[in-house]
Amino acid sequence: MADHAGEHDSVVDSVMDKINDTLHPHDSSSSDSDNEMEKVSSVEAVKAKIYRLFGRERPVHKVLGSGKPADIFLWRDKKITAGVLGFATAIWVLFELLQYHLVTLVCHILILALAVLFLWSNVSTFINKSPPQIPQVIVPEDIVLGVAAEFRIEINRGLEILRDIAAGKDLKRFLAVIAGLWFLSILGNCWNFLTLFYICFVLLHAVPVLYEKYEDQVDAFAEKAEAEIKKQYAVFNVKVLSKIPKGPLKDKKFL
Repeated sequence: MADHAGEHDSVVDSVMDKINDTLHPHDSSSSDSDNEMEKVSSVEAVKAKIYRLFGRERPVHKVLGSGKPADIFLWRDKKITAGVLGFATAIWVLFELLQYHLVTLVCHILILALAVLFLWSNVSTFINKSPPQIPQVIVPEDIVLGVAAEFRIEINRGLEILRDIAAGKDLKRFLAVIAGLWFLSILGNCWNFLTLFYICFVLLHAVPVLYEKYEDQVDAFAEKAEAEIKKQYAVFNVKVLSKIPKGPLKDKKFL
């Protein structure tokens, strides 16, 4: 009898469990959703702890402006990027390898274009065809003013940065700018301006796409390099910079 009662109780418990499952099906789903939320939060926490070069928080495409120039720099449109690099390479070959001069090149291009259009216009009258319609080219004023305004803004921004550096407010930035200018002076001594500009142009089309492809490895290496630089700067600060005598700064009134 006791065994029969125990079996009866187990059957009742199983039936009650099934009824609870049918009445409250959201418990398992809520637990699954809680687990998913915990996984997402943990993934976001891990991503937040990952070091990015220059403190970057956005993708490389958005950092470059997420427009047509970004597509060109990241080789999203390979035909346009290859055409831009081919045109730059042709200009460099003409002026650097073939020793062409800008005025000579412009004059030769104009001579060739005018000769072709002139001959085409005269030949078309003999073969009973209408002469070619040469379009009228006018440079819009708003485009010129917009480009000039952008240049003015960037020049003023650069002058403001140089003013802040010269004011002695940030020693790290001062040392970084001095090192950068010294490095550029060495490069300028090795190559002329056109070759240096062409090298920078090619690097601008090569470095971003390579960094986007291997950003995890580059960021890990940059994190180690930054830690080592901070360590060496701390040693330099203790041994050299801290020993430089600094007089008390007092406000002076000039009449």
